[in-house]
Amino acid sequence: MSRAPIVAVLAATLLVGCAGFSEDGGFGAIQSATQSRIQKDVVWSRDDATRTQTQARIDALLANPLSADDAVQIALLNNPGLQAAFNTLGIAEADWVAAQRLPNPGISIGRLTQGSEVEWDRAVHFDLMRLLTLPMRAGIEERLFEQTRQRLVLDVLRLAADTRKAWTLAVAANQTAQYQQQAMASAEAGAELARRMAQAGNWSKLKQAREQAFYEDAALAVARAGQAKLQARERLTRLLGLSSADAIRLPERLPDLPASLPPLPDVEQRAMETRLDLQIVRLQTEALARNLGLTRRTRVINVLELGAMNNSFNDAPLQRGYEISFELPLFDWGQTRVVQAESRYRQALERARETAVNARSEVRETYAMQQTQYAIARHLREEVVPLKRRISDETLLRYNGMLIGVFELLADARSQIASVNAAIEAQRDFWLADADLQMALAGTPGKTTLTPISPTAANAAGGH
Repeated sequence: MSRAPIVAVLAATLLVGCAGFSEDGGFGAIQSATQSRIQKDVVWSRDDATRTQTQARIDALLANPLSADDAVQIALLNNPGLQAAFNTLGIAEADWVAAQRLPNPGISIGRLTQGSEVEWDRAVHFDLMRLLTLPMRAGIEERLFEQTRQRLVLDVLRLAADTRKAWTLAVAANQTAQYQQQAMASAEAGAELARRMAQAGNWSKLKQAREQAFYEDAALAVARAGQAKLQARERLTRLLGLSSADAIRLPERLPDLPASLPPLPDVEQRAMETRLDLQIVRLQTEALARNLGLTRRTRVINVLELGAMNNSFNDAPLQRGYEISFELPLFDWGQTRVVQAESRYRQALERARETAVNARSEVRETYAMQQTQYAIARHLREEVVPLKRRISDETLLRYNGMLIGVFELLADARSQIASVNAAIEAQRDFWLADADLQMALAGTPGKTTLTPISPTAANAAGGH
């Protein structure tokens, strides 16, 4: 190799070799993406001052009953798992900066003696192959760094969706537990009345046993509702990064259903344009393509070092020279590395195609689920619950006129409570489906398994 190309390569890579770290570690792009997608702030707490400011903001949000938006904001500020994930951005930036910098030279010093003769060997070695491939390596690491940023944005959005769903489940569990208490009170009154009537000889043992059995079922339902309430509250506490659930004050009921749902005629196309998992796969495929090109270029000579030598003697003139060392491709001509790189690239292409197919299917599924749950919740709210209320009013009038007995009145009360519980569950399922749809448009959705109406509620709806 002549001296001119070497000088050109050194001049071209000198500016790259002086690359340094950015002030924010690339975190500004994550903040911008979070603000534009969900209008929330996200903070990377890397010093005590930032932690103090963040804690003050969290305390202010916790001072009032916690809304879904406030819960999401606290999670983005305080979730320890997310804060740990942000450090992968520093690791990826360090790899990118290292790939842009010139490789460190190696120095060797040797001393040989032969009688009165003393020989000093001094050599400086430079990894010439790494220098020649530095622009390509820097490009690969840059794409990996951007890929890491996109993954972190996806982690932020996933945490926001999980927190919103956890808040919805916690509030719905509180409502359900309250109504289960009402159902238990009704069942307890019926069981006590049946016991007294059986003692007076006005009721059969069979009818008393049925009322007692309903009371026992209601007691089990209350216990299960309390357990579900505790689990939902603790899951929300973990996502918020709080040490105790005592600081959380939840509202008494879920937010009302929207008056209408916004139309999404091009929901599939919108998902293909905005989903972060597709962008991540695209960046990964580009990085593998660059890596494949690098592997093909270095398949024969993967190690190439250039060194300057300087030997001095105590009784002879100074010797100067240079040496070039490289790997001799006698047994491996680089085919194994090329085949591996090609296989990884083809694998990435198929994974990208799979991700695109899954994305279309997921967004269609979640969109249909949101529409269905909205229709069910509105039907229960506007048709079933008002109808049950009218039936209850008519039943009360007949009881006041002594046309029916107290047990018919209690059975009707149980049926109304069951319909209200079903409306709560439907309202809860709509908000969960809505969160799943928003996540499906942003990235890989975390599908929620919807809970059906409990058997106890169904039995109560049937009456006696």
